[in-house]
Amino acid sequence: MTKTVYVAAAEPRVGKSLLSLGVAEAWVAEGLRVAVYRPLVLTRAADKITENIIKIAKLDQAFETTVGVTYEEMAADQESAIATMITQMGALRVNYDAIVVIGSDFADVSTPIEATLNARIAANLDTPVLALISGRNKTPAQLLRAGHYTIDEFVRLHNHIAGLVVSRANAASLAEVKAELADLKEHLVGILPEDPLLSAPTVQMQFDAINARVVGGATAELNRESLHVAVSGMMLPHLLARITDETALIMASDRIDLLPGVLLSQKAEGMPKLSALILVGGYKIPKQVRRIIDGIDLDLPIATSPLDTFSVARVLSEVEGFAMATPRKVREIHLALQAHVNMPEIMRRLDAPRRSLRTQHRFEYDIMEQARTDRRRIVLPESEDARVLSAAAIVLERNVADIVLLGETDEVRNRAADLGLDISKAEIVSMRDETLIRKYAATMAEVRRAKGLTYEQAVAKLADPAYFGTMMVYCGDVDAMVSGAAHTTANTIRPAFEIIKTKPGVKVVSGSYFMCMEDQVLMFADCAVNPNPTPDELADIAITTADTAQAFGIEPRVALMSYSTGTSGFGPDVDTVATAVALVRTRRPDLAVDGPLQFDAAIDPEVGEFKLPGSPVAGRATVFVFPDLQTGNITYKAVQRTSGAVAVGPILQGLKKTVTDLSRGAMVDDIVSTIAITAVQSQTA
Repeated sequence: MTKTVYVAAAEPRVGKSLLSLGVAEAWVAEGLRVAVYRPLVLTRAADKITENIIKIAKLDQAFETTVGVTYEEMAADQESAIATMITQMGALRVNYDAIVVIGSDFADVSTPIEATLNARIAANLDTPVLALISGRNKTPAQLLRAGHYTIDEFVRLHNHIAGLVVSRANAASLAEVKAELADLKEHLVGILPEDPLLSAPTVQMQFDAINARVVGGATAELNRESLHVAVSGMMLPHLLARITDETALIMASDRIDLLPGVLLSQKAEGMPKLSALILVGGYKIPKQVRRIIDGIDLDLPIATSPLDTFSVARVLSEVEGFAMATPRKVREIHLALQAHVNMPEIMRRLDAPRRSLRTQHRFEYDIMEQARTDRRRIVLPESEDARVLSAAAIVLERNVADIVLLGETDEVRNRAADLGLDISKAEIVSMRDETLIRKYAATMAEVRRAKGLTYEQAVAKLADPAYFGTMMVYCGDVDAMVSGAAHTTANTIRPAFEIIKTKPGVKVVSGSYFMCMEDQVLMFADCAVNPNPTPDELADIAITTADTAQAFGIEPRVALMSYSTGTSGFGPDVDTVATAVALVRTRRPDLAVDGPLQFDAAIDPEVGEFKLPGSPVAGRATVFVFPDLQTGNITYKAVQRTSGAVAVGPILQGLKKTVTDLSRGAMVDDIVSTIAITAVQSQTA
């Protein structure tokens, strides 16, 4: 399984790149093939963070695979953007052993909600989170609040916190900060002190920020770090006593009395060495002074700016450099991580088992990938519906399944062309094909002979696309059918009941829904077919739903629902459920099943442990089997409408071959998802 981490912060300029580099290098040291990924970026142009990490950690990765979607794309369609991220992350998971995901830079207008956005992205990418908070200009008490806020925001969206790191903390108060953050010790794995070198810009960056003109010094010195900014507002002796090494000194260009002394100080032993000298105000340098500048032969970069002292100082105070821009900074990063961050503990936490998150988008991605592994032929009888044609075009483009459309070739292709759709890869089968009519009618009449169906009656039934498509499935000409976009549920499932029938040992067909929650996918059944199942039928429904869950990568922990938990209640309805549970345990001892269970006891770990201690299902259920259709249908719609869950289905279970019913209100994306789900279901039918 690919190792992942999401390095995120709740504000800009926190130092994500430092921690990202540290984790990447630690994984490289383990011999892993490592990638970096930026899911949300301002632009897809060159990104210094990913470029530097790839270079320093010696990663084998093309830059174009490191960037996800832009802020503009996220604002236009957040759901589509997240789906794209999941797809890109999936491709990286195939090719790499470990992935460092680097959160956004708070570089757009979405800044107020960006922490929440990062939390949602991390959940959808199913990556543990390494969170950072900045100690810059914060008191220890403010840092504590920031830590709680950041952790709570990520946990609220079901993320697993692998650790919390404080960066840019006041170096003089590290002990005080550590003491104040004692409440966060469960998460805290490092406190990095503010290091002026890491945020220092180059001299060239400072000059560029104020549009300065270089008038002296060595070109190579423009690439050195400038750690401080100072203003020369006092007499020379006092000024020289106060400036420090690697300072950009701002001086009024008419202070000729100061300039020679400052320049000479740069040649003297033991005097602070400036990073740059910036002459402001726009005054012309006298020839005699210019001769001094040229004659001293200094490497010190000297530039002029027409701006006033205050303006230059204000601009330069906001210029920050890139943490990994120079070898000197990289060495400093390595020393800082070694001294102040418990990297071994971070790696241990990233290796520790955790519950995987499966959001709706992740579930849909997994289904698409699973469908592609063994492509199935799916017949869509309703080719006259624009939504069906659009879905078919998308499925074909994504190579999810092979599509068969019922209709006349010219009519179907012309309709698709009018809609601007490419269905050239679809097979179109005419319902007027005499060879197929004879084949299907004879087979249907044989299957329904005991019911008195004649060959002529079978021919008449084949005029109905649902019957024609069902016969294609029954005869093995296709693997499955998806129908119902323009017809009732009864119209879709009646032919399946009459012709395909149930699997051996299964007495009833049932309908289940995938309930896509924020962090997991549950299954609800029966919500579509059986009004009042008997205990025997209820056991069938539980077993077939568990098998469906297993086929889609959901570990089945089956809860049979009631108004009672365990023996807390009594009555015929409770007895029905209890009997069904006993039947499931007898027929399928391999399944984790329990009941009767109330909904809260089935889904909430604390309530489950209190009401039914020791149960393998209580509080951890993934498959919810309701005692009757009324309860199941009401519950799935109530959960869907009040919790924001996405309900996908119904999925018909128990048939020998796969037939799926669509809602008549289905949108194109719903049909695409249903086709993918049907393809996967048919893989195990």
